[in-house]
This record gives sequence, structure tokens and C-alpha cells, in this order.
Amino acid sequence: MSTTVEPTRHPLHPRHPLTRSAAATGPSGPAAPVTRDPRPSRRHVLRAFGLGGATVVVAGTGALSCRVFDSGALSPGGGHAYDPWQQWREPLGLMGAVACAILAANPHNTQPWTFHVTDTAVDVLADPTRTIGTVDPLLREQHIGLGCALENLSLGCLARGLRPTITLLPDGVEGGRVAHVALVPTFPATSGLYDAIGRRHTDRGPYAGQPLTATELAALVNSTGLDGVSVHWVTEPSQKASLGQLLVDAATALTHDEQQSRDSFAWFTGTHDDVQRKRDGLTLDAQGLSPLMLSLGKLLPPYSRAAGDTFWVDQTLTVQTRTASAYGVITAAHAGDRFTQLAAGRLLQRIHLTATDRGLALQPMNQITERIDRERTTGASSTFGQHFAALLPIGSQPVLTFRVGHPTQDARPSPRRALADVLR
Repeated sequence: MSTTVEPTRHPLHPRHPLTRSAAATGPSGPAAPVTRDPRPSRRHVLRAFGLGGATVVVAGTGALSCRVFDSGALSPGGGHAYDPWQQWREPLGLMGAVACAILAANPHNTQPWTFHVTDTAVDVLADPTRTIGTVDPLLREQHIGLGCALENLSLGCLARGLRPTITLLPDGVEGGRVAHVALVPTFPATSGLYDAIGRRHTDRGPYAGQPLTATELAALVNSTGLDGVSVHWVTEPSQKASLGQLLVDAATALTHDEQQSRDSFAWFTGTHDDVQRKRDGLTLDAQGLSPLMLSLGKLLPPYSRAAGDTFWVDQTLTVQTRTASAYGVITAAHAGDRFTQLAAGRLLQRIHLTATDRGLALQPMNQITERIDRERTTGASSTFGQHFAALLPIGSQPVLTFRVGHPTQDARPSPRRALADVLR
């Protein structure tokens, strides 16, 4: 079944980017069914890290001790880089609302935001140094991530007795401010979405696979006040297979585009020290591996860009597309419109927080739209655009894609910059 949830009108989120000519073949149709266990095996992890069937028994050696320390193998998700996930409720007033905002979903954990705070307002600004280059050549995902932060900011304001009035792009599309949020005192109001802010994480691991009903999916969507965006659910088996294969093909095409591959890998943070110093980017902790596979991965030598690309494509094929209960596509009449992208980010954040509140897992999967934007900016034929359009309602354009399902393990957090580092 494939359904579209239209927006209501009532008052009330693994890579980095630059280019090479795409050498990937086009989408190859629905994937053949597989019967193997979708969970990542030791063989898959070893292969992804470029070791094939090599034996990795170095226990007791100095090399192993160094890897345990350098990778933080004994303390995944630990250290000051993860403090914002524990402290977001503590700051009062507007600083507390910004503490909520910095925990929002965002592309490749670039955290592309800064905030200017006064006594009565917050300005949300894009940080031009935090882009993913050719992976996001039109800054579509950057604005989606800023929309996610804006939604968390709004929830944080309401919980602290501040009613937000949001003006998008107050200086125009080319202006510096993404949003101006004016505030007046009101009664504090929390909700399940607010309470889920600190528990919402991208879950890249295997899902349990059982289906979600149309009623359950519809209950995830509240597009109140967000004009122009809708959610198209893909649940019918053949359409799920077609979209899953398109996601695999897009991941493969991106890894075959050398500049996109390089830009993506630039946002991977490998060692524990780098995670604590940079407090951003993609980490091994957040890749959805089981505790055993995560520990093993951290004990192996740091992997290369090629191995990282192999791992991503393999996970997309054998885990993520095999276990999704449903795909959601946020659509609009004009996907390139900045107002639409910000609204789509707010809607994605609402859906993700609602899913978290209901015990469901969610993962944005944007490689198809990344390839669509890449084709557009390089003048290549619109291979992915045409194939994706065939899966969507006539007249709608994809803004972003995600998968949803029942989790099989707890998702781990990504590092976050400190509150003081995002203020200007």
C-alpha cells in the first residue's frame, strides 16, 4: 500500500561533499529477496574494514592497548562530546531552548547552525563553514537540518514558558538569518515530543521488520502550521523493493563519484580524541552495530575511505533496506524552495520525535536526493530523478526520505558541540 498524508491546516533530522563525473550505472530495478540474517555479521564488518578473512588476534599486545585507548572501545558514547545529551534540560530561559536546538537531526552531523540570543528573541543562522559540499551542492540538506533545529528550539521555548513566533528568512533567501524567533512569556508547556528530545537518535541498525499499519504511520505525522509539505508512505512490498533498490543504487553511485566520496569521508571522525575535540561528524558508535561488532570494529586499524564506502553500501543493501517496515518521503510541489526545505526539516523532526516517543526507530536516507542534486549541478541526465518520480504521486517532488520500524537495539548518540560554541 502507498498512501499520502496531506498537511493539516489547524493552528498548533553517513558524509561530506565536492565532485567527479558520476561513473555509476543507473538504478537496476527491484532487489531480489534474500533469506540471510540482516544483522551485520563479523564477516561483513571485517570485509568492510578491508581485512577479508584475516585473523585479528592481537590481544595482550601494545598495539591492541593503543587501539583500545585511541578508539574509546570501552566507553562508546562517553566523554564531554556527549554531555549535551545529558544536560539539555538544565539551562533556563533561551539558553535552555538553544540547548534543545543543538540536539536536532542534521546532515552528517555537521551541525550547520549558530544562534544569536537577546532578551526577547533568537536568530537562527546557517554556518557557511559547515556544509557537506558536493553531497549537498544546493544546500537542500543544510536547510532541512536548520528546520529540524528550529522545531527543537520551538519545543524548548514552550517548555520554558516562552511562546515563539517564527519568521522564516527575514532577510530574504540570500540573507544571513534563516529564522527570527520572537518570544513572549506564557505558561510552560511540555509534551511527549519535548521529552523525547534527549532520546532521539538516528538508528542505522537493523529493525525488527514487522509492518506498521496505516493508522500507526498516520499518527506519526502532524504538519500543523507547515504549509506545502506532505508525507508519502511507501509500504506495498513491490514499491518498497523498488525504493530500496534505488537507495542502494544511489549509495553506490555516490561512492563511485570520487569527489562526493572524499567529501563524505571528510566528516568521519575516527579516534576518541578526535571525537572529543571536534564534537561533530559521523562516528563508528552511531553506525548501528551490535556491541560486539562495535568493539571489534574499534579494535581494528583505522579504515580507509574505500573501506568506509564499502561498509555504507553493504549496510544499505543487507541491513537498512532489508529491515525497513516502511519508507516515508516528505514531498512538496517545489522541493528546491527554501521555505519548503525549512518546513520539511521541522516536519521530519516532529516525526522523529513522535516515533521516539512511541518506541519506534527512524533513519533519514537521503542518497537519492543527493544524487538528484548532483545530477542537476553537473548537467548529467536525470536518472535518479526520473526513477524516484515514478514512485511518487504525480506533481510531487521528493524533499527527503527516511525509513521507520521497530528497533532491535538502542541507538547511540552522535557528539554535539557545546552550547557556548554555537552562540554568536
